[in-house]
Amino acid sequence: MKIGLLSDTHGFLDERFLKHVEKCDEIWHAGDIGNIGVADYIAGIKPLKAVYGNIDGQDVRIVWPEILRFDCEETEVLIKHIGGYPGNYDRSVSQLIRNNPPKLFISGHSHILKVMFDKKNNLLHINPGAAGKIGLHKVQTMIKFSINGKDIKDLEVVELERK
Repeated sequence: MKIGLLSDTHGFLDERFLKHVEKCDEIWHAGDIGNIGVADYIAGIKPLKAVYGNIDGQDVRIVWPEILRFDCEETEVLIKHIGGYPGNYDRSVSQLIRNNPPKLFISGHSHILKVMFDKKNNLLHINPGAAGKIGLHKVQTMIKFSINGKDIKDLEVVELERK
């Protein structure tokens, strides 16, 4: 399964990302989608799994959950927009992770692209940074990766200079 991972589009999906998701099987969005039109647009390109973020209104919140936990291949995935990172998990997910750690934990919110392995909980954490234009980040980012059974591999960072 090839995944294109986005976060923090804030109502804008740069069309330059589209060529990077052509070979993906699914697109996952870690919140702050911005509006339901962006979510619908992404879902029209590839199957979409998403969570809402703190800036998302009711149009997004009635369709997408705050926390999404699912299996992809043989890999358990947990996604929450405000989730923190290893050693500094947000209170809203720290107990979930401690009591039943997923193999892959994805969050957004910080606009800082980060990939870290959590040795204590034996999980991979990914924050794809921010794909949108709103925020202090100077580069728009997304991450592509593959899940094959229990293996998370072929991680690739996509960076676009902000227009």
